[in-house]
Amino acid sequence: MDRNRVPIAVEGIPFVAAAGAIAILFYLFNWRIPALFFTAITLFIVWFFRNPERKIPSGQNLVISPADGKIIDVSDGVEGRILKSRMLKISIFMNVFNVHVNRIPCSGRIFDILYNPGKFISASREKASLKNEQNAVVLETPAGDKILFIQIAGLIARRIVCWIKKGESVKMGQRFGLIRFGSRVDVYLPTDADVKVSMGQKVKGGESILAILRK
Repeated sequence: MDRNRVPIAVEGIPFVAAAGAIAILFYLFNWRIPALFFTAITLFIVWFFRNPERKIPSGQNLVISPADGKIIDVSDGVEGRILKSRMLKISIFMNVFNVHVNRIPCSGRIFDILYNPGKFISASREKASLKNEQNAVVLETPAGDKILFIQIAGLIARRIVCWIKKGESVKMGQRFGLIRFGSRVDVYLPTDADVKVSMGQKVKGGESILAILRK
């Protein structure tokens, strides 16, 4: 199934089918209140797993947002676990009302993918970056920069999905995965990147420009 042609993420279809089947069953037995409740649940699941088209910006050296949500951290510090160097960090918090399909922030080659099981602390808290279940993707740009972006599970999210593989060439704005029911994405960039977002700003995955790389 082509993930770019379906209106909801493929991973959401079983949830929609299950909730819809229960709603239909209640309707057949004329149990109106449970039927209406599961109809509402079905509609919410369809809406949660929505997979909208986005207008990818054009331009060189752009880094776009991999997720819908709110900027909750813009800082400069040492990323000591994976790239082990000083980097700029931009964190995006996704609540349950945001689109949860994630997108590639810039074109390049997938250098590495590292999955790490963990806890389920609220994704809006800073320690979620260190302790929660997460999937880290290292991307190498054509200019040789290393970009790190990490899918982080939240308090409700219990499943990280990643569709790309190590060594794969990817394009800016390409869909690469999702996190179910509230989560966070951290993006680490070279320290000389020109950041274009600020704390509290709302961003759209695949459209909003986070930064411009210097190279």
